[in-house]
Amino acid sequence: MVNVPTDFTRKLLRGEQPIILIEADAADPTAANGALGAAQGIVQSVVKKDFIGPLAYLSGNGDAFSIQAHKKYNPEGLTRYNIVPGIIGLILSMTTVMMTALAITRERERGNMENLLSSPVTPLEIMTGKIVPYILIGHIQITIIIGLAIIMFNIPFLGNPFILYVAAILFIVANLIVGVTISSFAKNQLQAMQMAIFYLLPNILLSGFMFPFAGMPQWARALGSLLPLTYFNRCMRGILLKGNVWSDLWPSIWPVGLFCIVVMLICTKFFHRTLD
Repeated sequence: MVNVPTDFTRKLLRGEQPIILIEADAADPTAANGALGAAQGIVQSVVKKDFIGPLAYLSGNGDAFSIQAHKKYNPEGLTRYNIVPGIIGLILSMTTVMMTALAITRERERGNMENLLSSPVTPLEIMTGKIVPYILIGHIQITIIIGLAIIMFNIPFLGNPFILYVAAILFIVANLIVGVTISSFAKNQLQAMQMAIFYLLPNILLSGFMFPFAGMPQWARALGSLLPLTYFNRCMRGILLKGNVWSDLWPSIWPVGLFCIVVMLICTKFFHRTLD
């Protein structure tokens, strides 16, 4: 956010060196430092371009006006404030996708899945039964990681724990459905693991965990916008560092819900077919 004082022009013409305040979201310190560094060069650009004619006398003053930066949510620019919340989603993605994909593929190899499908239960009920226990496991993982983050890395927890756990349910379900979908296509556990890694790599590289999301090329941002980890990272950083509530988190929650619906439709379509 850029805050220009109301009397900026008057002070500028009087040579009083007014100050423009820039408030930057420093939850991602790499992106914030890059943006603020570029903003500092604006002063010289304006002096050379606009201070001509009647305003030429201002060009001799390199400090005709200045820019003051204020880093919000992470004033010290600590990288761990950005990395540790991202690790929560990364670990959840790795464990839930791989556990589900390998577990169901193993049951297919042993012939247990055919026995389940020959029973009165529907494929949707089978998938639900496989997913529900891992939701509890995922929440246990979140509790352990956040506890270690607070104790070992002094990560602030400004939000509501209830909001965090409810928001995590949707993300865990999304990854579990991906794992079930992978098991629908994989013929053995080796294929399931390879497919899971193929899914996880884009999540690691394009979700904003390793690189600032806004600094990536447009095609990379487009692919990253399709991945649930991108939105979950924003939720975690928002809840932990900013104390975000539901109204703030909604733009990052509904895409994960849409992802769940789309992947669930794909999964239910191919679940029976791949067992024939």
